[in-house]
Amino acid sequence: MKNTITCLIVGFISIIGYSQDKKEAIEPKDSLKMTQQWDMEAMIAKFKAVATYPVVEAGPFSGIVPVEEVTEIPDPNLDYKLMFELTKDKTDSLSGMNADLVEIARVLNLHVASGIPKEKLFPVIVVHGPALNAFTTDVFYNEKFKKDNPNLKLIQDLEALGAKYIACAQAMFFFDVNKESLLPNFKVSLTAQTVLSSYQMKGYVKYW
Repeated sequence: MKNTITCLIVGFISIIGYSQDKKEAIEPKDSLKMTQQWDMEAMIAKFKAVATYPVVEAGPFSGIVPVEEVTEIPDPNLDYKLMFELTKDKTDSLSGMNADLVEIARVLNLHVASGIPKEKLFPVIVVHGPALNAFTTDVFYNEKFKKDNPNLKLIQDLEALGAKYIACAQAMFFFDVNKESLLPNFKVSLTAQTVLSSYQMKGYVKYW
């Protein structure tokens, strides 16, 4: 009986010790996660307080931080032929728009903030994969996602800056997006692969 009681006491102490160790192992991770979240929120608030949007605003992450006394300045007389390949249907958490579209807006803002005239920007946006969803009509978008397409204004704003949109017909087949579902400002290529190769041969810089 005495041995049984001793075993029970030892077991109980062991359980308490294990629970405490487990609690201590979990708490620092939770605290770290919370600290990282607070740091991110503080960083976003700090950024929003100073961010500017030289040519297009597409949520906070499309802004740029003004910098004084820049010593490396791009040539404003060059034609900036920029090509972007969009394949992901990923949403920017702050704006609700396609994250890669928001990043394109930021890239153009950065160029103009660096002294390059917006007339010298020639963006080409090549779309395939799930990213096609972001470039469809409200009718198609509502049928698929039960809401209007949140990207339409940004797409129009980028087009006003000279952006050219090209869709991959191979991806349209596999993702069941027909020509009528795409926005009317789109050109359609047999494949994105020839767009990527031919435009780079024309001197376009591929961002991603």
